[in-house]
This record gives sequence, C-alpha cells and structure tokens, in this order.
Amino acid sequence: MSRELHIVGFQVGRETYGVPIASLHEIVRVTEITTVPDSPEYIEGVINLRGKIVSVIDLRKRFGLKENTNNRKNRILVVESNGRLTGLIVDSASDVLKIPAEDVEGAPAVFEEGGLNCVTGLGKYKGRLIMLLDMNKLLAQAGPKRDEKSLNGKPEGMSARGAAAK
Repeated sequence: MSRELHIVGFQVGRETYGVPIASLHEIVRVTEITTVPDSPEYIEGVINLRGKIVSVIDLRKRFGLKENTNNRKNRILVVESNGRLTGLIVDSASDVLKIPAEDVEGAPAVFEEGGLNCVTGLGKYKGRLIMLLDMNKLLAQAGPKRDEKSLNGKPEGMSARGAAAK
C-alpha cells in the first residue's frame, strides 16, 4: 500500500506551497487586522478568532515578494505550531492535495544556502511542483528572537532561578 502525504495547497505569487493537513487549524477570509507597533514588516498584526488572539504574517512579504492588493481570493491559513496559532495571509488556498510519498523529493541544497530552510521538500502533483513547508521552521524564523534577557530583564545566567530552570 502506497503512503500519501495529505497537504493543504496554497498560492503565494506564482508558486504553490503546501503544509501538512495536521498543522492546519482552519482557513478564514481576511478580516480586519489590528496592527502591532514595532513589529517586523511581514507581520500584519493580530486578529480575534472566536476569542483567541492570533498573530498574522503576510507570506508575500515574508518571502520577499512585491505586495499584492488584497482581493477576495486572499485567505488566512490558521496553522498550529508548538501549541500556538498563527495566521498566514496567502493569495489563495486550494483543496487538500494527496501526494504519493514517492513523488516527494528533499529540498535542494540551494534553498538552505539561500535562507529558505523552511522548505522541507518538493512534491510533484499533476505536472507542477509544490514546495512543502515546515511550519515550525517558518514560524521560528518569523517570530521575534526572545532570549533570557528579554524575558526577565537580566542577562542569561544572572539569576539562579533562571539557570536552574534550564
């Protein structure tokens, strides 16, 4: 029996990307986004999703593409990574794609060299390539760098409690 990857496909620019269906929480229309001061350019802000505050990243900006005017096809993919929900603005979302495991190849080395280590592989689907993304890596790169100093105001290793907690 052949193993299949079940991914949610979406477009950003001219490319098709995919994330594992297991990491997808839901897909919603783009709603009013509250901006957050001093956030990186690619972070659009936050939305209220049924009482939960969800940060929203514009993948066009995150991938260095020129901005596109919002249209009715734009969607927010709400993904879960490390127990946290994050919204990803994409140009459009497609159905769940089932890609046989033998049609998936590892990411070329040039992706890591170019700083795109969030691409875990390339899937071949109906004559096109789909870049498979690792949400943990994508969101770790996108998230603010937090260190011990920013969490408690003291440099790392200064408090015995902080050192013991590690």
